[in-house]
Amino acid sequence: MSQGLLDNEAGLRRVVTCTTRPPRAGERDGVDYHFLQPVDFARRVEAGQFLEHADVYGNRYGTLKSSVLDLLRAGHDVLLAIDVQGAASVRRLAARDPELQQALVTVFLTPATRSELEARLRGRAQDTPEVIARRLATAEAELAEAPRYEYLVVSRSRAEDLAAMRAILSAERFRQSRVDFHWDAAVAGPATNP
Repeated sequence: MSQGLLDNEAGLRRVVTCTTRPPRAGERDGVDYHFLQPVDFARRVEAGQFLEHADVYGNRYGTLKSSVLDLLRAGHDVLLAIDVQGAASVRRLAARDPELQQALVTVFLTPATRSELEARLRGRAQDTPEVIARRLATAEAELAEAPRYEYLVVSRSRAEDLAAMRAILSAERFRQSRVDFHWDAAVAGPATNP
């Protein structure tokens, strides 16, 4: 769904996140993820380079602060596809950083039922049964975090999920605090960076 949103929304950019897990078939370094050695990842954590980072299913994932801020400052909207741990970290940092706070919009996306999530995970055929069981248990715990998000999208189909996300993005672009409007300006319109 993230790719569909990126393909259909001008000005929206995806941040390439970092991970310590090995690449899956077809994944490319710098495109899908920045694949880092655990030692390099740890150095970056210690240096405070991550906007958020987490241990997930035995691997580390993180979003470089510089990657997000560079895109925001260039006038782009930024898409972060992160888990609830990452979102909590970003919310904490944004509470102390006006630039991030102005840009932050949170959306919790979830399948309608546990059995639907299980079917999707099994259908991907990328994880062992043990990993699927861990992911399901984690998903149940993460669902308790949904009220902390501004928007909730209950996943139906790719097309419906994409339409919901586009509607949220459109509404946020027209939030009064984001519209660069001056009465004497010849043209006014939505600012970027929801």
